[in-house]
Amino acid sequence: MKILAVDDDPIILELLGQFIAAFGEHDLITAESGKDALDLLNGRNAPDFDCFMLDIQMPVMDGITLARKIRALDGHQQTPIVMLTAMSEKRYIDGAFTAGATDYVTKPFDITELRTRLGLVSQLTKERKAKTDKIFATQSLAAGGRDPNQIELHSPIPLYDVDNVIDCTAMENYVAQLSRSSLFGSTVFAFTIRKISGFHSTLSTAEFKFLIEDVAEVISDTLSGHQFLMSYAGSGTFMCITESGWRPEMTRLMDQVNLYLSRAQIVSNDGVELHPRVSAGNAIRLVWKSGDQIMNALGQAQSTAEHAADEHERLKTDFFQFGRTA
Repeated sequence: MKILAVDDDPIILELLGQFIAAFGEHDLITAESGKDALDLLNGRNAPDFDCFMLDIQMPVMDGITLARKIRALDGHQQTPIVMLTAMSEKRYIDGAFTAGATDYVTKPFDITELRTRLGLVSQLTKERKAKTDKIFATQSLAAGGRDPNQIELHSPIPLYDVDNVIDCTAMENYVAQLSRSSLFGSTVFAFTIRKISGFHSTLSTAEFKFLIEDVAEVISDTLSGHQFLMSYAGSGTFMCITESGWRPEMTRLMDQVNLYLSRAQIVSNDGVELHPRVSAGNAIRLVWKSGDQIMNALGQAQSTAEHAADEHERLKTDFFQFGRTA
């Protein structure tokens, strides 16, 4: 990978250079300020970076602001951003992931941890490149205007313009980064769009993306006023984590989201109203959980929401079949 590391401490940059040279797998370029980094990225012959490593505490422009500016650049909406910083307080972690960070490593770091994190980023980069290559290959085969439906139903979709929405991988890294004390007031839950497979099979690729974005905006607006982060995990499911001790009553919250969806007038390209509705899973508190227990809680929140959506459709079918004879 070609990596741009930004830190105002030349000793840290030199140490990173030594570490990455020892790996023998990556090419490191450095900058000592956010301005220098943006000048490089906006230059005529800007390198095609595969990863950014950013310090947070820097003069003039901090790393969180820089991450947000990088995300606004064409071509870098999905490029992994790893925060490499001494700042371990939750407000910095929240700010970094909200600004677009993919991962968060606290100083002092060791060579084993750094190599592991970069290995995960490298794998993520390869997977995204393979997916992009597949899309272009599919497009070239879809010559007669036929929509190849490039998005697989279970695949996460990155959403860039919805408040408090982060990448699915970033969500996992965010939760893993939090300490037990930080998780004390946290709750995870999920919403799943009902009949999502039907939407996926009948809508064009662009229409399906717009549907996911529109539902995400409604959920985000519904949760406004609370401290939260959200990601789209695929299969019509949105994962949410809330802070400050708020534990939502899920039936009431689901009804509120569906009320706002009914007012949103979400339509297909030909003007047909789509009427998406969501089901909610269990709200799971993360207090006293750590490690695998936290990831299991995320999985449980997702599975209960998807089960609720399936059960809603099953009960509707059973109701319509009730009283009929063969």
